[in-house]
Amino acid sequence: MTMAEGDTQVTRLLERLESANASVRLNAALGAGTAPDPRFVDGLVERCAHESDFFVREMLTWALTRHPASLTVPRLVGELRSERARARSQALHTLSKIGDRRAWPGITPALLADADDEVARAAWRTAVGLVPAGGEPELAGALAGQLGRGGRDTRLSLSRALIALGEAGEPALRGAARDADPRVREHALATQRLARDPEAGFEAAVEEAKRVVALGPYDAGTPEGGTADGADR
Repeated sequence: MTMAEGDTQVTRLLERLESANASVRLNAALGAGTAPDPRFVDGLVERCAHESDFFVREMLTWALTRHPASLTVPRLVGELRSERARARSQALHTLSKIGDRRAWPGITPALLADADDEVARAAWRTAVGLVPAGGEPELAGALAGQLGRGGRDTRLSLSRALIALGEAGEPALRGAARDADPRVREHALATQRLARDPEAGFEAAVEEAKRVVALGPYDAGTPEGGTADGADR
């Protein structure tokens, strides 16, 4: 294959990434991942910012993971500052799949508290996977500051992120279990319960947390469902 032929193939693939047909875009992303070429990276990242089809987005992420992290990570970290929520969330998702800790400085407090729930959820998952050793307590504190926000899926994502931090997340959860906001207390207590008993299920943990909060002050340092003097509630 001549250089001119190679350039033509790259151009055609990048054009197919912009097709109005999702199947064409899917196949183009598949092709970019099957035969990686540094010239695909910018086009793949740019498409991520606009892609509406879930399956195409997943293929775009896969294609980017097939390229050298030295090329993809800086480009994706740049997308974390985009005004487009989809660009931020998809960049975070892809960085979580690449798993290169050089992306960690790009996971800012602003992203962890992003007003868009999809972006925030992606940031929580990515942060837990990339946090450097010793940074877990600080991350846990930042995550605990988001307790009580959003609907069921958002709260479950945050609970899972805090649980994934293991012992590093426990002090932040204990503090949040005494928060003045009952929504924060409920979410913290539900997360503690889910950490102790993953088989209980999130809904059951939430219902129990609501019951505890409704009954009055709770000492997060005491066994589940007990008061400071050990009496069951």
